[in-house]
Amino acid sequence: MSSDSTPTGTVRLHRVLRAPPERVYRAFLDPDAMAKWLPPHGFTGRVHAMDARVGGGYRMSFTNFGTGASHAFGGTYTELVEYERIGYTDRFESPGLPGEMRVTVELEKSIAGTGLRIVQEGIPDAIPVDMCYQGWQESLDQLARLVEPEIPDGP
Repeated sequence: MSSDSTPTGTVRLHRVLRAPPERVYRAFLDPDAMAKWLPPHGFTGRVHAMDARVGGGYRMSFTNFGTGASHAFGGTYTELVEYERIGYTDRFESPGLPGEMRVTVELEKSIAGTGLRIVQEGIPDAIPVDMCYQGWQESLDQLARLVEPEIPDGP
């Protein structure tokens, strides 16, 4: 724990997804998509509110499927550059997880699809960074399963 109790944990992730940046960008701002891919394994997700614009915010919760315990969090969109960059804050509603996290999502069109870079800073000291990183890895696996399939429109 840092001496001033300011959350200091940071995770950095990089993935290349076989999908266009437009689809990946939309997955970060569509409530139904977020409820599907963002919760780590063993959790369900629900988006309670979303106003996807700079200055707008969101609120969602994850529920542990095994125990039924739930935790809510939300934040504010600080930057939205269509198909390129998303910045937002995150704050847990639990008093045991204080502080505001900052998340930056960068998308870059590549020959393989989309290069995705995520930095999450200010992770509360009570959350081990390795656990946070592992949760993001699980979420990004699910994101790939959502955005990569090319499914033609049906009749």
